[in-house]
Amino acid sequence: MPTTPITTAPAPNWRTQFPTYLQLMRADKPIGTLLLLWPTLWAIWIASAGRPKLSTVVLFALGTFLMRSAGCVANDWADQDIDRHVARTQNRPFARNAVTPREAKRLILILCALAALCLIPFSYTTWLMAIPALCLAFTYPFAKRFFPIPQLYLGLAFSFGIPMAFVAIIGSVPAIAWWLFFANVFWTLAYDTLYAMADKEDDLKIGIKTSAITFGSYDAEAAMLCHGIADILMIQVGSQLGAAWVYWAALILVVYWQWQQYLRVESRNRQACHAAFLDNNRIGWLWLAAIAAHFAFY
Repeated sequence: MPTTPITTAPAPNWRTQFPTYLQLMRADKPIGTLLLLWPTLWAIWIASAGRPKLSTVVLFALGTFLMRSAGCVANDWADQDIDRHVARTQNRPFARNAVTPREAKRLILILCALAALCLIPFSYTTWLMAIPALCLAFTYPFAKRFFPIPQLYLGLAFSFGIPMAFVAIIGSVPAIAWWLFFANVFWTLAYDTLYAMADKEDDLKIGIKTSAITFGSYDAEAAMLCHGIADILMIQVGSQLGAAWVYWAALILVVYWQWQQYLRVESRNRQACHAAFLDNNRIGWLWLAAIAAHFAFY
């Protein structure tokens, strides 16, 4: 009696799939890595009094890229059914069936292992600080199912590089680190609300929760309120630093840029909202430049 041969799915070819994996990691869209990196660099510069070790900067920057990439893979895996119904995300690898869950698992494990290697030179406490950051990053996609303001959840995840940097450099987390931490939480809530405004119509149709939906017609005003709270907390950071004039000049420019964002998103136009979100990259680098300049003038 003839038997039917058992066939198995061919193993993925990493060489041919590599461009797809890079897209899955958002390597072609560095804005997320930059927005995660800037606050970590603020913390590194402050903790090291303006003289950070190059190795510390490189390891934290590399770790930031790797963990953001792992988070993107996990997010797309969890959101694949949602992404197929959102215009902006329909071409993502999972949404178009270009990768499998097995490939995603392997890629996440590799990225997390490489990120862990970046922590080897640092203390045990630094490793402990990484645990809540990891948990928040990988549970964020599911927060959108039940939490009315998942952008706040993301803000917490995006801020753990700050206490990690302080612990790695000085072995403790002083008050200024927590002011910086919460400033970044509100800054993240502000810019990710702008990001959510671009997808608001699609998100309403598929029933997921975002801050833009929760804040309703006051979404732009809520984003600016969060910017304002972040600015007040950065004033406290500057006060504790005894910041030089350049820090306060940067604050004025930051507020002006935020006002420009508000004028841009008043129309609720999808492209305008996304452009306002991208504009936050220059706020991140300006604060880093101001902090570095403070220590140069101090």
